[in-house]
Amino acid sequence: MDESTLIKKCLKGNPKAQKLLFDRYSSKMLGVCLRYAKDTDQAYDFLQEGFIKVFTKLDKFKGDGSFEGWIRRIIVNTALDQLRKEIKLKKNTSIDDMYLDVEQTLYQVDDFFEQDLLKLINEMPDGYRTVFNLFAIEGFSHKEIAQELNISENTSKSQFSRARSYLKNKLEELGIEREG
Repeated sequence: MDESTLIKKCLKGNPKAQKLLFDRYSSKMLGVCLRYAKDTDQAYDFLQEGFIKVFTKLDKFKGDGSFEGWIRRIIVNTALDQLRKEIKLKKNTSIDDMYLDVEQTLYQVDDFFEQDLLKLINEMPDGYRTVFNLFAIEGFSHKEIAQELNISENTSKSQFSRARSYLKNKLEELGIEREG
């Protein structure tokens, strides 16, 4: 069934179409949830809450951009909403004078699987993990992150810098070397 037909049937409340939509996108969206969650149970909670919002807001999808991207945005926002309820991000002092090198660091990861990297990201403190995911993976700007999490832009930059250092140190401990 094509996406347009699927959406129309879901809007009419067709349970088979809703299940098909969930089945089609849930595994990718679980991957998104796992990047924000402390554990698998929390990721499934984010996923469930997110899809409830997807179905209740489906009439708001206007076809601008990809449907998968629209779902992803809802899932990310749902995870952030849940994290806001569960954790307090530490507010940091201003780092105006601090230079942040946000250039991507490349690592040789021949035998280092995605699950291992995900595990390292999940071991980060909550604030580091959330900002790292939003900036490095989802492509949010520090200004957008600051607005989403109700923190300062400098706090976002600081959390990202610390997350990068955390990952760099963990990768070095594992013997993963930096390229050029």
